[in-house]
Amino acid sequence: MNQFKTLILLTGLAALLVVLGGAIGGQKGATIAFFIALVMNFGSYWFSDKIVLSMYHAQEVTEQEAPDLFNLVRQLANNAGLPMPRVYIIPDDSPNAFATGRNPDHAVVAVTEGILRLLSWEELAGVIGHELGHVKNRDILIQSVAATIGTAITYLAHFGMFFRGSSDEDEGPSFVTMLLMAILAPIAAMIIQMAISRSREYLADQSGAEFCGNPLWLAGALNRLQSGVAANPMHAGDQATAHMFIVNPFTGSFLSNLFSTHPPIEERVARLQEMAGHHRA
Repeated sequence: MNQFKTLILLTGLAALLVVLGGAIGGQKGATIAFFIALVMNFGSYWFSDKIVLSMYHAQEVTEQEAPDLFNLVRQLANNAGLPMPRVYIIPDDSPNAFATGRNPDHAVVAVTEGILRLLSWEELAGVIGHELGHVKNRDILIQSVAATIGTAITYLAHFGMFFRGSSDEDEGPSFVTMLLMAILAPIAAMIIQMAISRSREYLADQSGAEFCGNPLWLAGALNRLQSGVAANPMHAGDQATAHMFIVNPFTGSFLSNLFSTHPPIEERVARLQEMAGHHRA
């Protein structure tokens, strides 16, 4: 099912890219954008994980460099019945984590330095379990592709503010048109991502709770991450990648709240607490 969603996402965001190219440069711009979309779709499938990791300057770590983290990921991957993913650390004080990759055999789990300092190991187990839930449920490709193409659309929309599609001003788009496209295109990309992401977060929470063995570990982590990100949001990166993280890393801005790809933390915690109650029963 997620493979079909990935195809729909690639088609929808590529079409949006072509429309944006046409608004910027007319027929010539649409044609150029079409070929760019083809290249991006190919690149997104094969290299989206590397692109997103590089955006956040994530560095791969070995078992010798981070033995405790490595062993925790290995244990949870075994619980999930998954191959051992590669482990990355993001040099950022904001507490967060995400998973990426084409499939479970090429998966990556990335955590920030901030989350390693903030959470207990039990809470961190809940977070990594959540990310492995995305891997198990094969969400990671669609998330990575959405991040890559959404970011490109955002950049192209802003570029259009400074570009007129024709040397003849009458044939080119008006400044008002370009302003609207620069505002609406990134919003459209976020809406597409939001429609795909929210239900997957609940499923990943459920899977993560099962992998770590205690839903309350993840519930506690989510509460602490919510306050941690509010106090120290990420400043690098792009809104189009927000859906990849376990909690919205850009909390606080109007757009990040209006078009949040994440369900409310309170609802996620309530569901996990309900799971814990069922387990005890």
